[in-house]
Amino acid sequence: MNLHATPATNETPLLEVRLQVPDLADLRAGNTGIEGVWSFAAPEGGPHLLLTGLVHGNEIAGALMLARWLRDGVRPRRGRLTLCFANLAAFDRFDPADPTASRFVDEDMNRLWAPEQLEGARRSSELDRARRLLPVVREADVLLDLHSMLWPSDPLFIAGPGGARELGRAIGAPPVVVSDEGHAAGLRLIDHARFAAGARALLLEAGPHWQPETLAQMEETAARLLRALDMAGRDAPVAATPPVAPGRVARVTRTVTAQSTDFAFLREFRGGEVIARRNTLIALDGEAEIRTPHDDCLLVMPSPRAMRGHTAVRLARFED
Repeated sequence: MNLHATPATNETPLLEVRLQVPDLADLRAGNTGIEGVWSFAAPEGGPHLLLTGLVHGNEIAGALMLARWLRDGVRPRRGRLTLCFANLAAFDRFDPADPTASRFVDEDMNRLWAPEQLEGARRSSELDRARRLLPVVREADVLLDLHSMLWPSDPLFIAGPGGARELGRAIGAPPVVVSDEGHAAGLRLIDHARFAAGARALLLEAGPHWQPETLAQMEETAARLLRALDMAGRDAPVAATPPVAPGRVARVTRTVTAQSTDFAFLREFRGGEVIARRNTLIALDGEAEIRTPHDDCLLVMPSPRAMRGHTAVRLARFED
């Protein structure tokens, strides 16, 4: 036992915005009667695919991808394709000089999707917007929610309930699909009841905020999804890419929530890192030890500066 190990410094990563801030002026109106929501139906029936970006207002890569698809005239070969700029109010505050400040206006929009939240009397900028988007969510058969990350991590899928894990495996890019029970702080969009009743939802964590490689990952993943659903037409957004091996599924075995203001990892960890041995000490939460619960433990998006009551890391086991 070593309660006196020196925690990692966990300095904030370089906040360099290497993507052009999207100009959405011509795309805000949408064509559905809901601001920022565009929907296109093909003559042939098929699934309804919903792509969402800007659930967090500072994650601009998703907005850039959706804007490109709209301006390039991407349409589904069958079914319906809906593109949604979710939190426009937060995005309007985005400043490349302080790019973390516009994640939300009042509260995290990706913790509000439980019925008691959506149907309650409480108001906020994000709750009002989530309620406005509910009709779109309730009609989706497949959701791909586009996100990026602050702390270093390999890209991954997070699967909602239902058959989303198998869909993520079939896409294969990124190659890891994480299945979990969500966050203690509230339900994400992929956790909405619609996706526990037959519809499928994937959250894509595509890479670091504001970087070209993250946008490229979003474009590849979304294009592969369009093909996996047999919805890609002649105007497919990305040229056919070589097949990839099916992804691996990892199920979260423990969600570590910071219980004190002194949570600290023992060294710098990268999301996607696998700790070989069970019972390896990885963090201290005050005087409490955080150890890996099993061999070959996958670290899912460790957050070195987790606030008390927030997720610090999820620990997962590969199911294969």
